[in-house]
Amino acid sequence: MQQANKVSISAVIITFNEAKNIARCLNSLAGIADDIVVVDSFSTDDTPQICRSFANVRFIQHAFEGHIEQKNYANTQALYPHILSLDADEALSEPLRQSILEAKNNWQYDGYYMNRLNNYCGAWIRHGTWYPDRKLRLWNSQKGNWGGTNPHDRFIMDKTAKTGRLTGNLLHYTVHSIQQHIGQINKFSSIRAAGMFTKGIKPNFYRLYCKPVIGFVWSYFFRLGFLDGYFGFVISLNSAYSVFLRYAKLKELWKNNNPA
Repeated sequence: MQQANKVSISAVIITFNEAKNIARCLNSLAGIADDIVVVDSFSTDDTPQICRSFANVRFIQHAFEGHIEQKNYANTQALYPHILSLDADEALSEPLRQSILEAKNNWQYDGYYMNRLNNYCGAWIRHGTWYPDRKLRLWNSQKGNWGGTNPHDRFIMDKTAKTGRLTGNLLHYTVHSIQQHIGQINKFSSIRAAGMFTKGIKPNFYRLYCKPVIGFVWSYFFRLGFLDGYFGFVISLNSAYSVFLRYAKLKELWKNNNPA
């Protein structure tokens, strides 16, 4: 009979002014993580005090240089190579907790994907491009690193790595108001445009004019975003706007750095 391959798990979280969310996130890790490390970029709210109130949390402060850079640094602070990476506004559902425990007690893959269920203004969004919103969040850190383009980081596994899938949802309390969403779009589109500019990516007719429209039609109609009612429409429209804004800002960067 083959012996189960049991592992220890480090939960890794980065924070900045997450007093509204961090306790829920940390509480959901009870009985799952053997080590919890929070890397904070010098929060000015109660995030440090809340984290330090948890006896099993190691709280570290480190200057923020970018989402990818911060998460790669946070991984180096983990005690164990098998890492569960969460954002402060996420929490494990009970079915996902049980699925992670099964993987922990019988580790079979180099990494595990899970579905993320997003909460938008108090409503759970189950259609459109926001669900199942599959994320790779549990892995052997020796098999990859964080990459992508800030702020849209992703863990990139080695080509030879094998991945599995967990059941249950990663609960994401993402947006509390439409005003907050618009603010996020403005902030993150600037970061994304700067990242694309650094990589030499240029806007063109398709990216600036066609891609936002195609994105809306795909999300709202083909991915059934309309089944989420009013918020399904708002999300699909705002997602299209974020794509347009990203490339409009990129166009402006190229113009300002290459004057006629």
